[in-house]
Amino acid sequence: MVSRSEVLSLCRALLRAGRQYPDYNIREYTKRRTLDGFRMNKNLTDPSKVNEAFAEAKAQLMVAERVLKVYLAYPPKTKNIMEVKLQ
Repeated sequence: MVSRSEVLSLCRALLRAGRQYPDYNIREYTKRRTLDGFRMNKNLTDPSKVNEAFAEAKAQLMVAERVLKVYLAYPPKTKNIMEVKLQ
């Protein structure tokens, strides 16, 4: 069974990966999706279900890191309205 510290570490890693996106909408989506996913699974007691949820979260972390690399390599040419500074 996965320990509590491993789960918290994975949650922090997902939140950290989400904070690295330059786009506001993607940052907020990854934050919301991560917190919702961990809240949804916080009451799991069956070890096989816990391991399955942990494996799914690790897979999502790898996807987020891969997409981030591509996103940083090819940034959008325009800024989001939430990122435009008022003059």
